Amino acid sequence: MDSLANIGKPIEIMLVEDNPGDVFLTKKAFKTAKITNQLMVAEDGEIAMAMLRKEGKYKDTVTPDLILLDLNLPGKDGREVLEEIKEDEELRRIPVIILTSSHAEKDILESYNMHANSYVIKPLDFSKFTEIVKSIEDFWFTTVVLPTGE
Repeated sequence: MDSLANIGKPIEIMLVEDNPGDVFLTKKAFKTAKITNQLMVAEDGEIAMAMLRKEGKYKDTVTPDLILLDLNLPGKDGREVLEEIKEDEELRRIPVIILTSSHAEKDILESYNMHANSYVIKPLDFSKFTEIVKSIEDFWFTTVVLPTGE
């Protein structure tokens, strides 16, 4: 069975991250790993949910195939975003990878209890971060078959 990456559909990834430095590093890691998928950024949980629900100025936003979600966001935090995604009939099938600096067992357990698809701790070393980004791409877009939304 072909994965989405093998049938020519561009892969849409949403990064929900408020730290401009982490956004820059993620974009750089994607470029370094030669990942050409589309990466859209939501700077906080409110924007992420507006984009996902195609509200207001986000009405033309493409639904992502994968969400990289930081837990520690201003306002609506990543836990709330994860909960809203997984409770929404239209959004719940989108894989959500928690990509955070939190090592707290409570955060890990809570994320999986709310149906996160995986939990990745951001490494401090850029080359390790690039390896993680590449492994996410390899697994989610080469190995796994994702629903097409049809």
